[in-house]
Amino acid sequence: MNFIKEKKRFSIIARIKSANHAWRGLGILFKTTHNFWGHIFFGILAIYLGFILNISNIEWVLLVFTIGLVIITEALNTAFEIDIDLTSPNYHPYARDTKDVAAAAVLLSVFVSIVVALIIFLPKILLLVY
Repeated sequence: MNFIKEKKRFSIIARIKSANHAWRGLGILFKTTHNFWGHIFFGILAIYLGFILNISNIEWVLLVFTIGLVIITEALNTAFEIDIDLTSPNYHPYARDTKDVAAAAVLLSVFVSIVVALIIFLPKILLLVY
């Protein structure tokens, strides 16, 4: 038995098909993950505030990265949950721990994004108020 996988030649068609899998995954994320919609809402709100408050280029980079961080951690959390549900359909404490740690990663990324948003927006809002 040969376990070594033959290296395939580069193919544009294969790359397009591969991208289709990623788009399908994004669709699954939109359809099945309710928290994802909340992240999208707050991300759009932050972008809107960025335009309104005329944030700097560096602030835009930080904002885009933190929005991306939250969305990516939510996507990975969803992937872990799908995998755990498949591989451990019955209750197991390690399966629960894995899901909880993945959810904690999302929570931590949200905390980071809140801190970044406060650093960027709070001084600008306070200048408008006072």
